Amino acid sequence: MPPPLLIDLSGIDLTRVLYDVPAIEKVNPHRYEMRMLDGIVYWDPDTGVIVGFKDVTEDEFWVRGHIPGRPLFPGVLMIEAAAQLSSFAAVMDCGEERFIGFGGIEDVKFRNQVVPGQRLYILGKFLEKRVRRYKVACQGLVDGQLAFQCTVIGMPI
Repeated sequence: MPPPLLIDLSGIDLTRVLYDVPAIEKVNPHRYEMRMLDGIVYWDPDTGVIVGFKDVTEDEFWVRGHIPGRPLFPGVLMIEAAAQLSSFAAVMDCGEERFIGFGGIEDVKFRNQVVPGQRLYILGKFLEKRVRRYKVACQGLVDGQLAFQCTVIGMPI
């Protein structure tokens, strides 16, 4: 049985983009085919909750080779999207310009597939904030269904 969502999305306008790609790129260094965030639609620094999204398209680098004839968004890229969302939140939280690197991952479960043409929403909530480490619970949703869950560990580099 899937866990409850980290946040109740009914009170969030998922069409209102707070941070678009240029704004995300001011915080995160990822570019070109490795940028896994297309927008941030919710950020509450008081509760440590953030919601972003990745539009999965037909022209992505992995589509041709990750299950020819039936392209599936790779799980490792879902985790990368969660890590990028977590890094964005950590930099915004600390109020400094620094890079938050990927330090680890815990409790990963994949529950549904994600395919080109779908929007993957990534939900994140801080579990721990320290000077040298952040832990963020993350979930990915597609068409209202849980696609993955994990805990991302990040650290300033």
